[in-house]
Amino acid sequence: MEAALTARDRVGIQDFVLLDAYTSESAFLDNLRKRFNENLIYTYIGTLLVSVNPYKELGIYTKKQMDTYMGVNFFELPPHLFALADNAYRTMLAETNNHFILISGESGAGKTEASKKILQFYAASCPRTKLLDSVRDRLLLSNPVLEAFGNAKTLKNDNSSRFGKYMDIQFDHQGEAVGGHILSYLLEKSRVVHQNHGERNFHIFYQLVEGGEEELLRWLGLERNPQQYSYLVQGECAKVSSINDKNDWKTVQKALSVIDFSESDIEHLFGIIASVLHLGNVRFQANTQGYATVNSSAEVHWLSKLLGIRAQVLQEGLTHRKIEARTEEVLSPFTMDHALYARDALAKAVYGRTFTWLVSKINESLANKDSSRKTVIGLLDIYGFEVFHVNSFEQFCINYCNEKLQQLFIQLTLKSEQEEYEMEGIEWETVPFFNNKIICDLVEEKHRGIISVLDEECLRPGEATDLTFLERLEEKIGGHPHFLTHKLADQKTRKTLERGDFRLLHYAGEVTYCVVGFLDKNNDLLYRNIKEVMRLSKNAIVKHCFPSTEPDNKKRPDTVATQFKSSLVGLTEILMAKEPWYVRCVKPNDSKQPGRFDDVLVRHQVKYLGLMEHLRVRRAGFAYRRRFEVFLQRYKALCPDTWPHWKGSAAEGVERLVRHLGYKPDEYKLGKTKIFIRHPRTLFATEDAFEVCKHKLATRIQAKYKGYRGKEEFLKQKEAATKIETCWRGLQARRERERRAWAVKVIKKFIKGFMTRNQPACMDNSEYLAYVRQNYLTRLRDSLPKTVLDRNSWLTPPPIMEEASQILKKLYTRHMVRQYVRGITAQRKAQLQLKGVASALFKGRKENYPQSVSKPFVDTRIGEQDINMKVLQLIRHERIKYSTPVVKYDRNGFRPRLRQLILTHAALYVVEDAKIKQRVEFSSLKGVSVSNLSDNFLILHVTCDDTKQKGDLVLQCDYLFEAVTKLCVLANKHSCIKVAQGSVRFDIQPGREGFVDFSSGQESMVYRAKNGHLMVESTRTKSR
Repeated sequence: MEAALTARDRVGIQDFVLLDAYTSESAFLDNLRKRFNENLIYTYIGTLLVSVNPYKELGIYTKKQMDTYMGVNFFELPPHLFALADNAYRTMLAETNNHFILISGESGAGKTEASKKILQFYAASCPRTKLLDSVRDRLLLSNPVLEAFGNAKTLKNDNSSRFGKYMDIQFDHQGEAVGGHILSYLLEKSRVVHQNHGERNFHIFYQLVEGGEEELLRWLGLERNPQQYSYLVQGECAKVSSINDKNDWKTVQKALSVIDFSESDIEHLFGIIASVLHLGNVRFQANTQGYATVNSSAEVHWLSKLLGIRAQVLQEGLTHRKIEARTEEVLSPFTMDHALYARDALAKAVYGRTFTWLVSKINESLANKDSSRKTVIGLLDIYGFEVFHVNSFEQFCINYCNEKLQQLFIQLTLKSEQEEYEMEGIEWETVPFFNNKIICDLVEEKHRGIISVLDEECLRPGEATDLTFLERLEEKIGGHPHFLTHKLADQKTRKTLERGDFRLLHYAGEVTYCVVGFLDKNNDLLYRNIKEVMRLSKNAIVKHCFPSTEPDNKKRPDTVATQFKSSLVGLTEILMAKEPWYVRCVKPNDSKQPGRFDDVLVRHQVKYLGLMEHLRVRRAGFAYRRRFEVFLQRYKALCPDTWPHWKGSAAEGVERLVRHLGYKPDEYKLGKTKIFIRHPRTLFATEDAFEVCKHKLATRIQAKYKGYRGKEEFLKQKEAATKIETCWRGLQARRERERRAWAVKVIKKFIKGFMTRNQPACMDNSEYLAYVRQNYLTRLRDSLPKTVLDRNSWLTPPPIMEEASQILKKLYTRHMVRQYVRGITAQRKAQLQLKGVASALFKGRKENYPQSVSKPFVDTRIGEQDINMKVLQLIRHERIKYSTPVVKYDRNGFRPRLRQLILTHAALYVVEDAKIKQRVEFSSLKGVSVSNLSDNFLILHVTCDDTKQKGDLVLQCDYLFEAVTKLCVLANKHSCIKVAQGSVRFDIQPGREGFVDFSSGQESMVYRAKNGHLMVESTRTKSR
């Protein structure tokens, strides 16, 4: 616990005893709230555990958590229910005495869950055998059975225990759970016949109706609808979202079989539950005389079947009472009110006695057959202090119980404190506290207490009512300082009291009780003849619950209050004989919301749980106490004399330590085995000093340790480095020797191979030749030609690779060609085909052909929009394939004329503006002549059969190669293209010829020579 003191500002203090302002409720609540907001639901007050219901799963009850808290010092780990359970268990084993754990708190605070978790912890922590597992299972499964029959939904809690439960868990000398015993207190039987709005009857009724098998329900005469039963619908909430009655029914069935209920017992038990439901549906009607008669024959039939009593006898028992008149007995009929009272009284009696039988049956199952001495740990799960808007007889009994437990609680706490002081030899100082004996006496004192007055009114002849009971209270105890009524109050207080109310000033505060129903609930009478009817039952459980040996009406049974008072006396005797442990359960809010802390509600619970009172008792002396060994072990570092090892006794070491720390005499006391520190601030100052010292020590220890580890690591690394270096040098030397030997061998082979490289392949030159091949292929791979035209960059091969190189070159060339061909478009392909034709015609034959190779051919040089419309009309029946501008030289005089040359699919046309000068069909075209020089002249030779026809054409065209190629392809005259040298003869007209002479000169010229020939001079082009 001390280890968590440093986080106290954020998460609060783990033990309220260490709270500096321990008398302040606000400081108490603030500490509780801090811890609740951090999901720390447990806090100590010494050995008392305060538990705040989180209304959510926190994952703190796992098997791992159980193992963590097993066998650990109580204050060593953070507060937990398991820590308290484990400490009680280990103390029981060590001291061989009995203990009990008192779990209290209001409805919905988590008492039942706390009880379950303690049982689960003991089930997990105790030794395991097959027999012990059976006992353990019965202990655990007794809970769902008792919850089904004794718990119900209330306004504050969906699983509220409507009875008090004390369970003894018996252990043998080895700490093994070998048995158990359960006592129940004040079952709320009135819930069977009446529920407030928003509440339910006991769970078992709904579980049977919702979860029972069809065959079972038919046998019991029940319908699968709670709305059909009067006892189940008064609260108007038969269905609850947080309760699964079907699953709970299965759990109860399994539990009953494990706890050794026979099939007959289970059959009779559910028969009783069904009979209570049928009994609630019994209706009465008044006869002519005003007396009640049964008006529900079907319900009486089922009651008769389930209880094994004749229907006529049942009807008589429900409508008549037996009166003794001296020597004879007379049956007196009931009025309607009396009949309803008798019916409800019977239902409560049957259910209440069946519950008592159920507890006895479970005890038989849990009983330990071994008679050797056992130690026990008791679990008391009992209702907490209750304050409602209207408080009745049940709240009176419950709050009386809490007064008695508070009285016991203070007595045991003071006793344990005083015993510890005496054991340690420290003077006991009287502790001032509120002694609630005055309130307990007000309730239970003979002849003058409230219970006595209530019993007197119940027994008094005449018309005793709840108001006469209140008047008797005013007479008997009217002057008591803790009692007040409307009549006794002053003018101001009367406004808060009704005339039928009385107010008690409990230790937890004022509670106002309404006396209506006090007498009836205290009497809880069942008419004698109804008991006799029940004794006739063939149901074994009913027969057991209404024995023939039960006293008759001549001796009136004890009232409910007296019975409860007696059971409390017995419970007090049981608890006084055991060592106490306390769990106080707190509900943080009424809406069951996680994370919400209602200060007003929690302050109210802190008050009526007596937590501040307990804290004042614990703090009246010394706030902190620890054994010398524990204290010295933790704080010895704060004193040079005790650090690091103290040689003397622990008591002397602690004395030396506190002297060094400067404790004042009034701040501490040294007992025989423990040191007692009076104020928390003294401990906090010590803990803060220890935190500072701890960091310094940690730094020094870390430095020393790091230095030691660093030196050790350095020496290890140095030794390892030396070994590695030695091994590495040896390895490197061996590798170098091997590498050199290999190099010598390779060089020898290489030289020998080089010397014999021109000889046929043999052992001497095979590796060298392989190297040459590989080297050549590697270099060739890196220097392959990039284009098909790149014919000179092929790597020169060595002699051995010449043939392979030629093959590879061809293959690679084909590969590039194939790649090129696959990559060209249709348009590009046509272009290349034309270029191919041009190459076939002119390559090597005409001087300026090479300059034209790189220039692409176009579809036409003159667009149709540039040709005269009349010409287009004249040749509209023919499709124009190509057109280009040309210069035509006259046949006579050789004057140049600008013309357009138009090629169609059938003929060529020479056009001047809008006039076709000459049309030459391709069939009459004899040939085309060009010179071998760089001029642009072409002579078209045509067939002239008639002297009137025009002769050959002499044209000059800038796009000579393109025009001639297109003409060749269109006219299909590949063989008619002639490349001439010197001069070309042409026909001016039939029988008359002319010549064109071609020559090279300094500049290009066209003129008529003296000999009458057309002279064409052209410049010489450089060959590529």
